[in-house]
This record gives sequence, structure tokens and C-alpha cells, in this order.
Amino acid sequence: MERVGAAEPSRPAPGGRRLDGVDLLRGAAIAFVLMNHVNMRLVIAGIPYGRSLPRQVLDALVWNGQTGVQIFFAVSGFLITATSLRRWQFPCAIRPRAFYRLRFARIAPLLILLLVILSLLHFTGSRWFSVPAKTGGLGRALFAALTFHVNVLESRRGYLPGNWDVLWSLSVEETFYLLFPWCLLWPGRGRRLIALLVVLAAVGPFARTVLAGHNEVWREYSYLGGMDAIALGCLTALLVSRRRFSVRAASVLRTAGAVLMLFILCCSAVVHRLGLARAGLDMTLLALGTCLVIAAAAQSAAAGSAITAPLRLLGRRSYEIYLTHMFVVIGGFTLFVDAGKPPSAVPILFAGVILTAAALGEFVGRFYSDPLNRLIRRRGAGAGPRPAVSPPLGLSGRLE
Repeated sequence: MERVGAAEPSRPAPGGRRLDGVDLLRGAAIAFVLMNHVNMRLVIAGIPYGRSLPRQVLDALVWNGQTGVQIFFAVSGFLITATSLRRWQFPCAIRPRAFYRLRFARIAPLLILLLVILSLLHFTGSRWFSVPAKTGGLGRALFAALTFHVNVLESRRGYLPGNWDVLWSLSVEETFYLLFPWCLLWPGRGRRLIALLVVLAAVGPFARTVLAGHNEVWREYSYLGGMDAIALGCLTALLVSRRRFSVRAASVLRTAGAVLMLFILCCSAVVHRLGLARAGLDMTLLALGTCLVIAAAAQSAAAGSAITAPLRLLGRRSYEIYLTHMFVVIGGFTLFVDAGKPPSAVPILFAGVILTAAALGEFVGRFYSDPLNRLIRRRGAGAGPRPAVSPPLGLSGRLE
């Protein structure tokens, strides 16, 4: 995920401007993840809460962690493709070595720091941080994290501690991007690339159902089960790079996408009754709705309102928040338990976790991730983009 959510900064607009609409989507996604992980701690501890809220409202607020990651995947596919097109001008001009260096600069510094900290905490014997022997121990978890198959490990041996578990989405995302530049260089490029992305988008529902069998972990964590959203994001970037929508068309896209997203996020009972979840289509429809909103946001590049500013700020640090938020969740829940688990303090717990996770993400990003990202990119600046050749299928790659 940039995670969940380790995508490029959301700047595929002309002149490198941020896209507030994309930041808003990422902010909503990371908020869903935070709320879900706090909720899971409360549920496991048997603490009743939220009885005064309608069940559907409560479900929409605290049970959308997985859907939040799906939103991240769609945004990531769009941003990586859009920034690659802007950087190299044409798909066939991409340089795999430079692409991997840029991904390393964005992903590796914080991932490596997290793994070092988790390795040290493992030896404290804390139930929150020690990797159990049944999953292979610390060495096996480190190997899985560094080779992007935490999802495979968990599907075979069970869940890792929370701080390790979140790395499953990074496994899906980065495996996709290991292949991404070579797909752009594929002979026949445009048509074959689009065909491959369409196939990945179509396979997603089957990967979450038929191909997953009875493995509940693999139903949520499989590679192909998350790549449909990434593929749809890539297709969206290719589309907006070659087609300009009218104001009216963009408005229709935005409205249709928002309605589709709200339906999946807020009407889970209806979604299940219609069999969409059972068929694995709910996540694909959510990704499609997300991409419609992205397409409208990418071409309008409209500034966000003051009301959405908090969510947009969360979105700008979504990767840092995602990788570090479980420390905040565990710390906040421990304080809650030490205080006697007062039901009246549950809203404070949710709000405190979100605010603290946002502050920690901002601190880590500003003083650690960003400086190292810039340093690694500067050292590799000599391998700049090569001159572009004629684009296939009219995919100019220029975001007008």
C-alpha cells in the first residue's frame, strides 16, 4: 500500500502540482485503515461500543480497512503510471534501472528503519511485537518483508503481529512494480500493455474467490486480488494522458465514481445481499469508482476545500502513516486498557490514534523519509530519462 500506499507524491498534474482530489482519496483510505485497526483491538478485547449508532453507519466507519487498502492500490497505479509518463514522456522510453532507483528511494528508507525497530522489539518478548515460531520466527519474517511475500507467509502460516501484518499490501504493490517497467517496454507496447492491464483487472474477482479457495487470508491478501485495482489505476493514467474531458463529462465521472464508492463503502448489507462480495466484485467496483473520481480530479486539478484539508493532510503522508500507525494503535489501546477500558473514552481513543498517527507520519516523513529520498535521487541523477521516441497508440504520456 503507497502503499498500503507507497505511491509517488500525488503530482501528476502539469508543472508538478499536487492533486487535492487524489490526496483526499488517500486520506480517506488511511483513515479507514486507522479506524479499522482500533476497532479490531476493541472487538478482540470484547469491549462493546457504538450501540447508539445505526449498524450500517458503524460498519462504514470501522470495518472498511480492507477497502481502504483497495483505494490505495487504485491511487498507486494511477500515480506511478502518471509520474512515469511525465518523467519519460512515452511508455516505451522508460528506463527500468532509473525506475527501480526512484522506487527504492521512496520505499526502502522507511521500510528498512521499520524492520530494524521491529527486529529489536522482537527480542523484548512483547506479545505485540514478537514473531511467533509457528510463522517461522524473526528471520523468516524479515526475509518475507524484504522479498515482498509477507502475504504468502501469512496465508500459509498465519498472521504476523500487527506491525508486520501491514506489510502484506506492500508485497502486492511492489511485486506489481517489479514487472511494471518491463511491461511498458514489451514489444507491441501500447496494445499489449492495455490488454495485460485489462486481464489483471478482470482476474481480480476470481483471485479473491475461486482462486483463493478456502484460504481466508489469501482471499484478502493475494497478489492478483489486489492487482486489479492497481491495473485500473494504470489504465486511468493512460486514459487521461491522451484524452481531455469536458467540464460536464468530468463532473459526470466524479459523481458516478463517488456514488459507486459510497455504495460499496456505506451499503455493505446491500452489497452482500446482491452477492457482490461473494463474487469478489465489490472490491473491483470500489476500485472502478475510485478511478472515475481520480480521472475527474486529474484533469480539473481543482483545489480542495478547507473542510477536506485534514483528510488531504493525512493523504500526503499516507505511506509514513501506514507503516508506523500500528505503534500508535498499540500504544493508544494500552493506555485505554490501563485506564480501565472506560466506554466513554472510546471516541477519544479513535481521535487520539488518528491525530497521533498523523503527527508521527509527518515527523517521520519530514525528518527521515523525505531527506533520504532526495539524497538517493540526487546520487542517481546522472541516470536521467533518455530522449523519447515516437509513442505507441498515440499515448503521448503528456498530462495536459
